[in-house]
Amino acid sequence: MFIKYVMRTNIISCTPETSVAEAHEIMRKNNISKLPVADHGKLVGIVTKNDLNKATPSDATTLDMWEISTLLTKITMKKIMSANPVSVGPEEVVEEAARLMVDNQVGCLPVVKDGALVGLVTESDLFHLFTDMFGAGKEGVRATFLLNDEPGQIGKVAEGVSRENGNIISVVTSEVPNQKEKMITMKVADISLEALKAILEGCGKVEDIRQF
Repeated sequence: MFIKYVMRTNIISCTPETSVAEAHEIMRKNNISKLPVADHGKLVGIVTKNDLNKATPSDATTLDMWEISTLLTKITMKKIMSANPVSVGPEEVVEEAARLMVDNQVGCLPVVKDGALVGLVTESDLFHLFTDMFGAGKEGVRATFLLNDEPGQIGKVAEGVSRENGNIISVVTSEVPNQKEKMITMKVADISLEALKAILEGCGKVEDIRQF
């Protein structure tokens, strides 16, 4: 799946000239913790709530409220933002975006096309996609099983499900230490637990099967 199908396009952003006080208010009003910084539509940086907190005087400061307020209106995003943030294009695949988040320890990625900020994808967006991939919230039989890592193995399971008039909702494969096998998590609707278990036992080893 491509990023363009999961990214948020109603982007809330700020400019390099936005002050810390203004950025705080934008985040508060919109209940967000990350803010892309764009200059005439072009992505130039990103700022987080943690960045804003670091730029705010601590409770131990000797400044009075008026001085703090004045200071926060003078410090701009240009001074505290992370410039040239890691980003992706709308045609990038979601698993690559997830890898970039993990490798760079960031919770969101701006989406850029021809230099322009066109969207934002967050770890929350990918988490929702993850739950959809597993068919969470949909009724059916969920099974986790091992198949030999050979061509046609999933096809055999699909044929068995088809014979029982079952409807496969989701299929997710994952690696296991034994490289000769694959772990499959499958959710199937319109089939009994017993019927699906019989199909799977004829194809591989059932690790877990349950009705939802």
